[in-house]
Amino acid sequence: MKVLQINHSDISGGAAISGYRLHQGLLAQNIDSRLLVSFIKTSDDRVAAIPRNARIDKLLLQMTRELGLEYINFVGAFDISRDSSYVEANIIHFHNLHSGYFNYLAIPSLTATKPAVLTLHDMWSFTGHCAYSFDCDRWKTGCGKCPYPDTYPEIKRDNTHLEWKLKSWVYNHSNLSIVSPSNWLMEQAQQSILKKFPIHFIPHGIDTEAYQPLDKQQCRSLLGISPGKKVLMFGAARLNDSRKGTDLLIKALASLPESLKAETILLTVGDSGEAIARTLGMQVLNLGYISGDRLKCIAYSAADLFVFPTRADIFGLVLQESMACGTPVVSFKVGGVPDLVRPGITGYLAAPEDTNDFCNGIVQLLEDEAVRNLMSQNCREITLTEYSLELQAQRYIELYRQVVKEYDHLQERLHMFKQ
Repeated sequence: MKVLQINHSDISGGAAISGYRLHQGLLAQNIDSRLLVSFIKTSDDRVAAIPRNARIDKLLLQMTRELGLEYINFVGAFDISRDSSYVEANIIHFHNLHSGYFNYLAIPSLTATKPAVLTLHDMWSFTGHCAYSFDCDRWKTGCGKCPYPDTYPEIKRDNTHLEWKLKSWVYNHSNLSIVSPSNWLMEQAQQSILKKFPIHFIPHGIDTEAYQPLDKQQCRSLLGISPGKKVLMFGAARLNDSRKGTDLLIKALASLPESLKAETILLTVGDSGEAIARTLGMQVLNLGYISGDRLKCIAYSAADLFVFPTRADIFGLVLQESMACGTPVVSFKVGGVPDLVRPGITGYLAAPEDTNDFCNGIVQLLEDEAVRNLMSQNCREITLTEYSLELQAQRYIELYRQVVKEYDHLQERLHMFKQ
């Protein structure tokens, strides 16, 4: 089995990290996995750059941007079929197809001669432009009159109905099997233009050896955290991203009892953490953006709770990492978060954007060490039984085999029909 994965990067961003982890899991089970990406960060010899024609891409961008159409200027996507990794592959696995490197209009030609799987990492594949639609459900009926033109990926002109139509045309001429990492996203996909395809549920996997509970006091000592402190952790690639809810966290922490606030430190991981430190009236230790698994594991293990005030998330890799390290979570009941954060079992779920409820969750768990310890054990056990990298790889291998078999059977029937 030879698998070609197409993604925007190998390890830069959540979709890239989850794709690369799967790549490693497949290799561990003797599956020949290769990646074609736009932004290469590793020295992996199985990762190659996706074809690009910068001059033509730039010329076309001027026109497509004015029209409010995203990413259809990237002509290099049509050259993937000539790449040796594509020619040799038994199956193509698409991941995050936005972020400015891939033309989704190439999907029909790429799936005409190869079976393919598309893993959803957000909602973009079935909306008129946005990666997260928040409270808007116009993507069910065709988009247009977009209430969030400035949300990522932002558009200069509202042509969301046309882009939705283009995506619908693409899927009507493509051969795909869809994978969702969360139950919530699967339910959304089943109501979208993707409903014509089989939709499977396969959660992201994590290396449970790389992410495991470490000695809490040793980890705190390594980070320079004083003994006796209660530690909250907040992490995201960009902490100033409105979707990640930093403003909600600041409001929630401001409501903490003064006595609890005085003995609590907030540990932040990600870019732009300095702004939080200037705003909060409590001690903050900002580690900045870190990509190393070991240092992240130390940070998670040092924390009593991981706080995740997200406004919209499909799965939340940081939640999975935290749970693998035995650290319970306080979050909002949005998107795919409830798959991981299970009230009374692995953490606390507050009502969406209710900062008072979020604050209550923090207070309850910080003040009850026995409950936290039980949740910590649950977090680790659930990660081992439901989210191991080995299990994820096995599920994908089974899906690959099924998809390839069905594709081969279809080709045989077409051949017989032509005769």
